[in-house]
This record gives sequence, structure tokens and C-alpha cells, in this order.
Amino acid sequence: MKTRAAVLRDVGKPFEIVELDLDEPKAGEVLVRFVASGLCHSDDHLRTGDIPVRYPIVGGHEGAGIVEKVGPGVTRLAVGDHVATSWLPVCGHCRNCSRGWTNLCDLGRFLYDNSLPDGTFRYHEGSTDFGQMCLLGTFSQYAVLSEASAVKVEDHLPLEAVALVSCGVTTGFNTAVKAGEVRPGDTTIVYGVGGVGINAVQGAANAGARYVIAVDPVEFKRSTALSLGATHAVASAEEAQELSLQLTYGAGANQSLITVGVVTEEVISAAFSAVGKRGIVVLTSIESPATKRVHVSGFELTTYEKRIQGALFGRSNPFDDIPRLLELYWAGKLKLDELITARYTLDQVNQGYEDMLAGRNIRGIIIHEQ
Repeated sequence: MKTRAAVLRDVGKPFEIVELDLDEPKAGEVLVRFVASGLCHSDDHLRTGDIPVRYPIVGGHEGAGIVEKVGPGVTRLAVGDHVATSWLPVCGHCRNCSRGWTNLCDLGRFLYDNSLPDGTFRYHEGSTDFGQMCLLGTFSQYAVLSEASAVKVEDHLPLEAVALVSCGVTTGFNTAVKAGEVRPGDTTIVYGVGGVGINAVQGAANAGARYVIAVDPVEFKRSTALSLGATHAVASAEEAQELSLQLTYGAGANQSLITVGVVTEEVISAAFSAVGKRGIVVLTSIESPATKRVHVSGFELTTYEKRIQGALFGRSNPFDDIPRLLELYWAGKLKLDELITARYTLDQVNQGYEDMLAGRNIRGIIIHEQ
């Protein structure tokens, strides 16, 4: 079958809208018709080369849609099911999944060449194979996915909201709740309140933090953070540290959560300085693997027993956490509709990323034409 998709042909190039051939689903795979797809910063990292992948590639890793076909042996899904994509596949039986570390599933080894788990490709342009961002490719009207990458959701949930939990919401929320271990009464600082950070704010507030300090130079994002659970919002890391010391009578924050779009040594150093004894610094932001940004005082690390913790997907288990977060949304305890600041067609994908980089969006989404 044919499908229109937004693709990247190489580093530094904008997204290009093309028509591709899409294969039928094979064993363990499903064909999904996408309804909505989130514009996450990670896809822009493909354009800049900060995430090393094989090109050409179909973009998009936040998505929600409806299963239209299933391949042989599929047990998790059926035709007509509504699904959220998981940007990390979960097999359920590898050594990491068996230990409960589903965000570190061994299927993650396919994220760099972006083939499906059998090592082959489903999108083609003539003799050229196209990979799928995170084995998904949600910037396409249709995609063939491994059933390990699709989470069944309730049919009554609006698919625009469902698309957001594929990555940004779940990553941000659990950056606070799981990786950051926020507890009632804590003081939490969130550096960068875009599509991931705003949900770290919601996660910290949901976990009972007494103070949630949002840090972002963009006033629109600060005001949005205050409406979604932040108790304070400041423009700089210096202000955040001073404020946290005032609020805690000099003890410092319990958590510093780094969810900025572009990591710098300065923000890591500031986050490390802002936490007090046994404080946790969580680094969720992604950057080029060749860059080394973490330079902190070993003396302070030891004597204050501080911790620097990397977090992939916020340590989430998508097959458990995505339905749980959607239950919170349906109960009115997690804001998703309020995160959507702009809607785009597939042809407007580059405009969507221009708006994101300019600080105009908390989360933009693509609405696929039916």
C-alpha cells in the first residue's frame, strides 16, 4: 500500500513529505492507521544529528491510532483496537524485562538502524529502505509496527490526548515519580518546561512535592507550569537555587530534574549545586553521545552523598504506565488537553518544529488526514 510520510534523508536536512510503499505486517506485527502524532524534540535531534541513526528515516515516535491489520501470531492486539505507540519496544522476556527494567529492553538495540526487530524494513521508495524513528514512524498516515511497540488503550479516550503519553508525558511524569523518587513534602526543581518538563512538573505535584520550581527563560512556559502544578516559576537556574534555599531554610532541593531541549554543562552544574544532602539529579535530556557535559565536584558528591541519575523514558514500563496515566487523565488528575498548544497537518511538520524551537509550543501535534 501507499502512505504519505515526513522523512529525513540526512543530517541537517528539513523534513520532506513523500509517498512511500508500505509492506504488509509480518509475524508479530500490526498495521496502524495514525490519527495523531506529537512533535517531540527528539525528532529534531535526528535532524541535528544528536541522535545517531541510519538515514533515510520516517520521523515521529509519539502517536495514537487504530489497528487495521494484524500479522500471524499477534496476541496483544486485534483489528479495531485503539493504541498508543511506545517509543521503546518491550518484548517482556529478555533479561532486562524479566528484571522489571522494561525501558532497557534488549529490543532497544534496533533503535539505531530503526529496522523492525527482525532486522528488515517496511517502508520503501523504489529500492531504498526507510527506517522508522524508534521502530515507529508516526509521521506517516500508516505504519507497520511490532506488537511490542503498541499499547492497547480504551476506545473512549480521545486519540489526540493518547498520542502525548507515547513519550513526553510518560517520560516527564516518571522522571519525577520513578527516577527522581519525589515524595510528599519534597522540594523539586524542573529545568526546562517544554513537552517533557511540563509533565515532570505534573508528576512532582502528583507525588506530593511541597514546592515545585519550574525553570524556563520563556514566560509562556513558566505561566503554563504554574497552571499545571508548579508552585513557583523562574527564568534562570540562579534564581531557582536561591529560591530553593529560601524555601528549605538552606537545606536545598531534594530533586533537580533536567528536561531541557539542549543540555549544557552549566545547567548540569547548577542542578547539582541546587540539591542538598542525598539530593538526586536526574538527567533525562538527550544529546550527542560524543559530548561530555557532566563535570561536578567529586568532594561534594561524596560528602553530601548526592546522586546523578540518568533516566531513559523516566524508567517507565509503557504497558503499565501508559494505561495508568490515561486513567489519571480520565479522572481529571492529569492534564493532557491543556498541553496541546497547536495542531498541524503533516505538510506543516517543519513549521511545527520552528514553533517548538522558538518557544511557542508546549506540545504541537500532527492531525493526520483521514
